[in-house]
Amino acid sequence: MNIRQAHHHDCAAIAEIYNHAVRFTAAVWNDSTVDSDNRIAWMDARTARRFPVLVAEQDGQVIGYASYADWRAFEGYRHTVEHSVYVHPEHQGKGVGRQLLAALIGIARQQGVHVMIAGIESGNLGSVHLHHKLGFSVTGQMPQVGTKFGRWLDLTFMQLQLDQRQPPEASA
Repeated sequence: MNIRQAHHHDCAAIAEIYNHAVRFTAAVWNDSTVDSDNRIAWMDARTARRFPVLVAEQDGQVIGYASYADWRAFEGYRHTVEHSVYVHPEHQGKGVGRQLLAALIGIARQQGVHVMIAGIESGNLGSVHLHHKLGFSVTGQMPQVGTKFGRWLDLTFMQLQLDQRQPPEASA
C-alpha cells in the first residue's frame, strides 16, 4: 500500500468511498451524496489552504483517503484542525485507516499544528479504538446532537496534542 497526496483523477474513487459512508453508515452525518466535481472542489479548497488530502492506494486503486482542515473558522482556533479518514468497505480492518491517520499526524506536526480533533459517532467503536491507539483521548460526549437512519446520534470528541509549545504571542 502506498500513501500519497491525492490528485484530481482520484476524486471519483474518493466520492465513491464517501458516498458509501453516506448511504450505509453513521460516519457521515449527511444524507446527500457527492460526485467527482464536488470532491475536486473540496480538494482544491483544502489544498489552497495547504491542508493535505491523502489517498491510500493499492494495486493502482484508491482504497481510502484522509484530510484535515480548520476545526472552526475563528482566528483563535488557527492552531487546531479536525480530520477525517475514510476507508473503502472491502479494506476496513486491515490497517489502512491507521496508516492514513498516522501520515496525517506526521504532516500536521510538520505544519506546526498544535491540536488535532476527531468528531466520531459514538457507536463507531472501531474508530474510537483506532484513535486511542494513536494517542487521542476523549474530551467530550454530546448525546443526541445528530440524526440519521431514523435515530439520534451521539458525538464523541477526541483530541491529540501534537506538541508542547508555549502559548503563542498575544495578537495586537
